[in-house]
Parts: sequence; C-alpha cells; structure tokens
Amino acid sequence: IDIDIDIDIDTGAVDIHGVAGEKAVAANIRLVIEAGQAKPAPPVGPALGQAGLKIMDFCKDFNAKTADLKPDVPISVMITAYEDKTFTYVMKSPPATYFIRKAATGLSNSKGSQKPGHDIVGEISVRHLHAIAEVKRKDAPHIGMEAWVKSLMGTAKSMGVRVVE
Repeated sequence: IDIDIDIDIDTGAVDIHGVAGEKAVAANIRLVIEAGQAKPAPPVGPALGQAGLKIMDFCKDFNAKTADLKPDVPISVMITAYEDKTFTYVMKSPPATYFIRKAATGLSNSKGSQKPGHDIVGEISVRHLHAIAEVKRKDAPHIGMEAWVKSLMGTAKSMGVRVVE
C-alpha cells in the first residue's frame, strides 16, 4: 500500500492517508508440493479451499510451471490469497534437507539419523554445501554465503550427516 504523509510545518499536524491500488490480503498459505504433483486432495485442496480459492486453477498452473522438474522434487510455495478470491504465488527452491539427502554419501536412511549427534548416517563435503547454498541463496539473496553454509552445516548435523572437507 502506498502511503502519503503530509506534515504542516507551522502547526506540526501530520496527515497520513493510504493510496488505493493494492488488494487486501485475506491469507498467506505456505505449502511444500512435489513438482508436477499438485492435486485438489490434501494438503493443497483444504488449504486453498479454506481461503475460497479456485483449487484447480492453482493446480493446473503449478503443474505446468513445474512440468520440467523431476516429479519427486519438493517445491516450497508461498500463496497470497486476496479478499476478492484471487491469488498469487511464489515458488522457492526445495528444502535444504532434500539437497543434503541427495548429496550425502552413505546415507542409509532417507530421513537421516534417528539420534542426531550420536549416530552418523552419511557424509557431505563443504563443496557440496557451497553448491546447495548457491541454490538456496536465490530465495534470500540478502543472506551471505557464509551464513548459508553455516546454516546448512547445522541442518546436516541435525540429520546425522557429518560435514567433511
């Protein structure tokens, strides 16, 4: 929303008014959906249905935009629902855990360790973490590369994946 602020220097009066132009947001919905797999079934249907959105419109558009990706790739989606029952959405990169599971060697369990910090279930190199950080950084470019790599190291550790040079 654009805001105009008028200040009268003589009296000190402040007048603030918004300028129309943006739609009123009804809800923000976060989902993780596998590429090309959006269906009206849970979790997509109920989440969009509660906001009164056209579920099939979203499913068709999302599936078309993700058709060139592998079907098992989870995509983070932020959907903004407006009061007039329209929506916009932003697709982000897959979760860090997805990339770590794919890049780690010797990962015996697809979920990671049942006892992180005690059981090591795989290894990943710092070079791989840098490559993952490059992809994840596109979602939040204001965060530095070093911070992304440290965050990914923590994620790997919490999954029971040892980081090696």
